[in-house]
Amino acid sequence: MIEALISGKLHGQPAQKIARTGKPYETARVRAHAGDSDVFINVIAFSQAACEALLALSEGDAVALAGTLTPKAWLDKEGAARPALDLVASHVLTAYHVTRKRKALERRPYELQPHESQYPPDTQPLTRHDEFDDGGPLDF
Repeated sequence: MIEALISGKLHGQPAQKIARTGKPYETARVRAHAGDSDVFINVIAFSQAACEALLALSEGDAVALAGTLTPKAWLDKEGAARPALDLVASHVLTAYHVTRKRKALERRPYELQPHESQYPPDTQPLTRHDEFDDGGPLDF
């Protein structure tokens, strides 16, 4: 099995199905550009978050998927072997997710506090607080 991150556009509408156990899952097809041609990826998702993300999309929407990839082959009408890829999606990322995260960050107020440095305490400039900033210079 191959852990993969693929991106492409939905080809057709994602479909919700019910397993014999009664648990819902989603299927979709993604068209990804690979070199000078396109490759179709058959996608199946079982996790609730991945299923909800797929159901929110429509045909032609851009999507990035992470999961376990299985390469396969199939024969067309002329008997020529064609590649096929099956992906069990564990994570789904869409343009909607990126926009939503950006807006959430924009709404969060900056935490302003003095920067600890060589400045006297009464003249320290205000900077945005970063919990990973140790106050030291950046060495490249």
